[in-house]
Amino acid sequence: MDDGGTPPWEAAAPLVRAARGGDALAMDDLLRAVTPYVTRLCAPIAPGDTADAVQESLLAVFRGLRGLRDPLAFYGWVRAVTVREAVRVARRGARETPAAPEEITRLAELKDLLAEAVGGELRADVRDLLARLPVDKRAVLVLRELEGLDERAVAELLDIPEGTVKSRLSRARSSFRKAWTR
Repeated sequence: MDDGGTPPWEAAAPLVRAARGGDALAMDDLLRAVTPYVTRLCAPIAPGDTADAVQESLLAVFRGLRGLRDPLAFYGWVRAVTVREAVRVARRGARETPAAPEEITRLAELKDLLAEAVGGELRADVRDLLARLPVDKRAVLVLRELEGLDERAVAELLDIPEGTVKSRLSRARSSFRKAWTR
């Protein structure tokens, strides 16, 4: 879908237009192209149910694509849909276990750890620790530290006040640091 020099949203725009017009092959190509991105977003938010979150997100993209007005906004729209679905699946899974500090015996800084990726995936120890955070804290932390969104953008994506984002982010960072340094 990308020739290497074209931004992904520009490369996706013709496929978005064709898929919105009913072209099944374009829809298939579009969903295949966006699946790695959706998976990367879902994995840290719904670690126990990543496959379900990815499936629900792709289904929501499939169902809602006709309502997307600007094809160049596709990736931003997919991010919003994916985060919403990943949070919903993670909550439904009811697998939120608070961090167990006695199980974690590693040292490092939060930002460096979250930014560090191996082949596009988080390190297993970071992924495990994120999985132990409650989904509300985990979603805010992932969007801020991994996706690089500011507090306002996170608030809009999660449909919560900016002050709530700031407090959840502060608590999430604190919980992550405490668990990591033990």
